[in-house]
Amino acid sequence: MPKKDDCFIVELKPSHVDWGNYRYTDTREPINGEGYIPIPLPRARSFGIYNSNYAHTGLGYNLFNCTSADGYFTGVLKAAGSRKAGDIYAKQFEGSGDLKALGRWFSKSGAKVGDRVKVLWTSPTDIIIELL
Repeated sequence: MPKKDDCFIVELKPSHVDWGNYRYTDTREPINGEGYIPIPLPRARSFGIYNSNYAHTGLGYNLFNCTSADGYFTGVLKAAGSRKAGDIYAKQFEGSGDLKALGRWFSKSGAKVGDRVKVLWTSPTDIIIELL
């Protein structure tokens, strides 16, 4: 479980800011407005950021209350995905139940490919995201 002051910074790639259209699979039709924040595997492992394959789920494991430093986003982010089938460590943050949640934040904040995002825990269940 992450703890206060854990953080990481990632650079946004095309698939992060336009996930619904820039995909490596054709399992569904493109969807405008989806986005996600990648989670580096070393950070997922060291902080204990899990996906739903882990024995425990919920706040602090795969769900986190989130606000953005610019005030454009407030909601719950879900740690999801895996790098290989069955892996317990999450590879991305996405809006819980709303894959367009981060896409809206990217749009409002003017995020683009090459920008960096900081993810900072203020408690085991709460994070702040910031476009640097």
